[in-house]
Amino acid sequence: MPPAPHSNEPRSTADWDTLKRLLPYLWQYKWRVVAALSFMICAKLANVGVPLLLKNLVDTMTPVVGGVQMALVVPVSLLVAYGLLRLSTTAFTELRELVFAKATQGAARSIALQTFEHLHALSLRFHLERQTGGMTRDIERGVRAIESLISYSLYSIVPTLIEVALVLSILAFKFDAWFAWITVAALVVYIFFTVKVTEWRTQFRREANEFDSAAHTKAVDSLLNYETVKYFNNEAYEAKRYDESLERLRQARLKAQTTLSLLNTGQQLIIAIGLVAMLWRATQGVVDGRMTLGDLVMVNAFMIQLYIPLNFLGVIYREIKQSLTDLDKMFTLMEREREVADAPGAKALNAEDATVRFEGVHFAYDPARPILRDISFEIPAGKTVAVVGPSGSGKSTLARLLFRFYDVQQGRICIAGQDVRTVTQSSVRSCVGIVPQDTVLFNDTVAYNIAYGRPGSSQTEVEQAAKAARIHDFIFSTPKGYDTMVGERGLKLSGGEKQRVAIARTLLKNPPILIFDEATSALDSANEKAIQAELQNVAQNKTSLVIAHRLSTVVDAYEILVMEAGRIVERGTHSDLLARQGRYAEMWAMQQSGELAEETDAPLKQEC
Repeated sequence: MPPAPHSNEPRSTADWDTLKRLLPYLWQYKWRVVAALSFMICAKLANVGVPLLLKNLVDTMTPVVGGVQMALVVPVSLLVAYGLLRLSTTAFTELRELVFAKATQGAARSIALQTFEHLHALSLRFHLERQTGGMTRDIERGVRAIESLISYSLYSIVPTLIEVALVLSILAFKFDAWFAWITVAALVVYIFFTVKVTEWRTQFRREANEFDSAAHTKAVDSLLNYETVKYFNNEAYEAKRYDESLERLRQARLKAQTTLSLLNTGQQLIIAIGLVAMLWRATQGVVDGRMTLGDLVMVNAFMIQLYIPLNFLGVIYREIKQSLTDLDKMFTLMEREREVADAPGAKALNAEDATVRFEGVHFAYDPARPILRDISFEIPAGKTVAVVGPSGSGKSTLARLLFRFYDVQQGRICIAGQDVRTVTQSSVRSCVGIVPQDTVLFNDTVAYNIAYGRPGSSQTEVEQAAKAARIHDFIFSTPKGYDTMVGERGLKLSGGEKQRVAIARTLLKNPPILIFDEATSALDSANEKAIQAELQNVAQNKTSLVIAHRLSTVVDAYEILVMEAGRIVERGTHSDLLARQGRYAEMWAMQQSGELAEETDAPLKQEC
């Protein structure tokens, strides 16, 4: 069973809270709200006028049996008035929708945009833990919920209440109070039954939504990992997992449909009893001479006009409740606290002196598992510092902290002498560029992905960056050139091609601080050496942090840090570290012997 959205908070309280949060977005268009309400009242007045006109028409026609002259003159004017009232009802309804459409769409746009911006402002931890399919489904339903909520409440509930008030007033003052009391009793029983049954049914709709999100999540996750599914021949397994979610969704929807049939049957029974009671009272009035045939027609018309919208009350109430639930889920996303937030009054980073300093940094993603322990080092402006060590030693975490994806638990990180926690995140990230180990590209053109490093760049600047990353010739050789689509997450490109696009993107950004996180790990030896030379040229006069696995790529670094288990165990230049015969020297010897073996095997591979 999926968890309920709120464990302890009463649902009605949560619904009112959700409505209160929605109102400010609508009130930005207050004149449209007022105009729409005015048109709605006019439409209902015209609608209530129709039965009154029918009464006059019937009463006028009743005594005229042989009087052809009156039958032709008087009803014509009434019929014209009837047509005008019907037209007015439709015209005012359409004007209401036309005027209020901008408010509805504007509110939906504002909330969706604010949610999108807030999700981008959340920490990396949130995005590593999220389920993309389910989250996007929640946002989709939330946006639709705004339109449904406004449509059903303003276009259905409020107009019906206005019409009920008008009809009850006419019945009570024009006839005896029994008509009003019968109508009120039927309405009270109808609404009570509808609300109670719909509240009971809501659990099945909520279950269906949870299972729908779960199924969507599994489908998206499986399709994003298409290659992995194929590698392990697990198409049947993925289909089985998806089908299990679909089966749970089917069962929940069947329950929802069964209870809907029960709701509709009960509503029709209450409506039928109310109509019979009203018509019996009206018929008795005609027989007793207290009412005319026109009164009977008017009462019947009023009841039909009232019960047609009431017939949809169960659907409307259910949709409003579900819309409130869906909107609440999106508001819950917006309420998610930012793990990393700008300090009040934070100013932009002044990076004229791009010196980077880590001072006694301690960090852990989980308090029970420390990642970095008392890390201190400095990258002087314009210099390159390399970090090497085994996987899991905390090398890539240094880059995440420098970008301020997370805040350190102890110590501090400074750029140009300014603690990154005291300046704006945007200014920090604009001064830092990264070529990550795992390059993910947008499902767009090669040109778009390179230009993403500095939106608005010219085609010439994009091509210059591509040439510097040694990928221009490859792009130029493709049929569509820079307009070539790279596919979902860049899967149409090889690992080396993706990494060179990432390098070009960072070169185009041209920040004063560069991070290369295994930047050439997906390249062959020839391309690695060529691009390494380009990177060294690019890194001149820039502050660079190089995270490397291949030690041959960092031999010229100003300083090399050797990390193990979150600590710096050695530091110095390449020659100094080799002379110490420590951990770095061991790693160097192992890699050199491995490269020698590869070179020895190369001729054999060529012969094969």
